[in-house]
Amino acid sequence: MMFSCDCCGCCCRNIGDSPIYKGLDRGDGVCRYLSENLCMIYEDRPVLCRVDDCYDLYFYKSMGREEYYRLNKEVCKKLKAREK
Repeated sequence: MMFSCDCCGCCCRNIGDSPIYKGLDRGDGVCRYLSENLCMIYEDRPVLCRVDDCYDLYFYKSMGREEYYRLNKEVCKKLKAREK
């Protein structure tokens, strides 16, 4: 099972509110590696940008994978609603 992402770039356009992604912020809340909704370093992106790897490293003890995916999808929906 893998996280299903629609590659809209919304999460990458809204990193300014999270101190975890501060090093990726180009100064306006958008990831400095985002170009036309695509990640310029996709194959080498940080583990925090990799939903499945992040779960395997940090969250597997605290929740099930389905719950983790559900929470990620909820945040995705909220970010999309904020951009409307």
